[in-house]
This record gives sequence, C-alpha cells and structure tokens, in this order.
Amino acid sequence: MENRVIIFYYLQGKTDLSDIDIKTEAKIKHIPILLESLRLDSVLDFDLYLKVDSNFILYRSADLPFNDYTRKNLIENNVSKLYITDTSRGRYQQYIENNLPKILNDPNVQEEKKANILYETSTELVRDVLENPTYGENIQRSKDLVSNKINYILQGRDAFLNLMKITSYDYYLYTHSVNVCTFSIALAQQMGFNDEEFLHELGIGALLHDVGKSKISDKIIRKRGPLTNAEFEIMKNHPQWGVDLLVETDIIASSSYYPVLQHHERGDRRGYPHALKLSEMHIYSQIVALCDTFDAMTTNRVYRVAIDTFSALRVIYSLKGAYDEKLIRAFIELMGPTGLVR
Repeated sequence: MENRVIIFYYLQGKTDLSDIDIKTEAKIKHIPILLESLRLDSVLDFDLYLKVDSNFILYRSADLPFNDYTRKNLIENNVSKLYITDTSRGRYQQYIENNLPKILNDPNVQEEKKANILYETSTELVRDVLENPTYGENIQRSKDLVSNKINYILQGRDAFLNLMKITSYDYYLYTHSVNVCTFSIALAQQMGFNDEEFLHELGIGALLHDVGKSKISDKIIRKRGPLTNAEFEIMKNHPQWGVDLLVETDIIASSSYYPVLQHHERGDRRGYPHALKLSEMHIYSQIVALCDTFDAMTTNRVYRVAIDTFSALRVIYSLKGAYDEKLIRAFIELMGPTGLVR
C-alpha cells in the first residue's frame, strides 16, 4: 500500500498524504488506453485509473478536464498507459471517435501510436456494428471512421506500414473487417484511385462487408474446424443478409452495397451467391474480394495456421480468372518495398 500511495502522491501533486483518495477496483475489468489518446483541455466522462503492481487505483474522476499539468505529471512519472473500466468502454469509444481527427493530425503524437489508436477504435466500432447492425448511428459512425482512415492512409507508405505493424494476425470477425478495409483503401490508392468519393464508398463497403454474419449463430461463426455442407449453406446467405441490413438503415451510398453482396464472388464463376464472372462484378467488389481472401489466408484460424504474404499472393495468382490480374499485380507492389510511394 505504501508504494501505491507514494506514486499516487506524486502524480496528483498533493502536498499532504491526507489529501489522497485511493480506490481499488479488485473485481472490475480494466482496459488499457494510451496517454496520447486524451486531448488537452477536454472533459472526460469516464474515470481514469493507474495500475500499480496488480491493483488499479482511481487517478482522475470523470467530468474533470484533462489539462497540460495533468499530462506533464504523468509523463514525468513515466506513465504511458492509463486504464478505464470495461463499463466505460462505450463512453471512451465515443470520446475517441469525436477526437480522432485531432489525434491523427497531432504532430506531438508518435505515428505508431496514431496507428494503434486508429486500429483499436476501428475494431471497437465494428464490434458495435455487428452487435446492432440496423442501428443507424452505428452506420453513420462507420462512415466518419472510414473518412479518418482514408485521410490517414493517404499520407503515404509510412502510415500504411504503421497500420500493418499492429494488424492482428489471428482471425477475429472484428479485426478481419478492419484489415480488409485498410487493404482495400490502400490497394485502390496503389491502383491510382484517389477520388475521395470512390475511396469512401469502397472503404465503407469493405468495413461492413461481413455485417451479414451478425445474423449467423455464434456456433457456426466460432466453430473450431471446417463447416459442414449444411453450415456452409447457411454461411452463404451472409452477403445478401448484409445488404438487407444496410438497406434497412438507408444511410450509405447504394454503390457501397456491391462489396457486401459480391465479396465472395470469383471471376471463374465459382463464387457465391450468384456465381458471377469478373466483368459482372463491381470494381469495389473485385478489390474487396481480393483483400478479403488475402487477409483470410494470412491470419491464423483455430483449424489452420496462416501462410506468409507472398505465399498467399502466389496462391491467389495461380487461381486463373478468379481475380483481376491488374489488381493482383498492384497488390504485390503494395506489399513490396516501393508500395504507396508518391
């Protein structure tokens, strides 16, 4: 206890130990957040905690402004992470989304930490969307986040590489959606598509491409092995179900529905749900289909180990007619040493 009191004493700048109010939360789950995610002079509506040994100590109560004096105290005491409770996750997520443009444009925040905040924020948003896919506010939040992601990736190769460094290589529905969105925007840029409307419509379709899986049982989604024929027939409905859910909200551009509906189509007519050929697939769908396959192959699943980047690209290239060869070559360039060079 004495060690915790001393640390709390210095961080709060107290002059008398009797002024210190220590609260420990033994049974509540705590989530780490980066110090850089907190904006100066912004009022927080969630409590901040410090971790000392195995204990979490209340550092700063909600509704207090986070000022420069507070930040400097933390930095001087080598505190780079703070904690919030799991019950504050939603309030913290909304705070970050509201402040994301400021964070991504702040020259005082390290680029790696910007990428980390963007990735984690994207993952949490996808979680919210899949839990409530017809809630219009969640879809609007997705549109705003895609705009921030586009602006970040358009900064160039370093921004893209920073996102790749913290990309999850274990398959989860949330992180997979974020990865596919990142790859799709970057691949489109590599192909020379820099029109803002094009990138935004593509990006939102990529981020939400698997939203139809929200209607499929967790027993199938999380199955520790290949699906049975019956289970696969159910899974094949998720592209159409995704479009149906998004049409119900009527918030995103209709062209963004294409990658949701067609991301499992293949140019050799072996895809689903409509066995299209390449010329029948929208360009957004062709991009997302390629990125979806690549991410699925290069992430670990419970029933198989991921393969490396260029092994995956060799397999994809060998599937003659399934994917547009220009897109494959552009993806190879994107993942090579000169990708996204302006």
